[in-house]
Amino acid sequence: MRLKNDWINGFVDGEGCFYVGINNNDLMALKVQVLPEFAVVKHKRDVKVLYDLKDFFKCGLVKKNRDNRMCYVVRKLKDLFNIIIPFFEKCPLMTTKKSNFLRFRWIVKSMMIKKYHLKAEGLEKIISVKNKMNRGTIL
Repeated sequence: MRLKNDWINGFVDGEGCFYVGINNNDLMALKVQVLPEFAVVKHKRDVKVLYDLKDFFKCGLVKKNRDNRMCYVVRKLKDLFNIIIPFFEKCPLMTTKKSNFLRFRWIVKSMMIKKYHLKAEGLEKIISVKNKMNRGTIL
């Protein structure tokens, strides 16, 4: 299937997620690691559309999520910055997911690319913004 920008936009508005994990990691200077992630989860019977997304964006991977679910996920900072974020800047989301994307974009572009996530003050700002994501609220 050849995906079109408007279709992807609507599909991600309904099925996608922009997420930032904060995981303990003793190897990091601040003992935590910031892990931004773009993901779309579908039942395994619809796995083809996840592979189509992977082919469209030319990054990420498709993997088993849990039970009967599969997931298309992009975690590489370079791919998020160069591919995923520019796509959704060009094709804005329409639901409350837009506010999650804007927060996600700020974390990646304003903090992580500039390495501020490696400093205590930057990490605190990221955590504050991350805690407002995926709550069903608008900016």
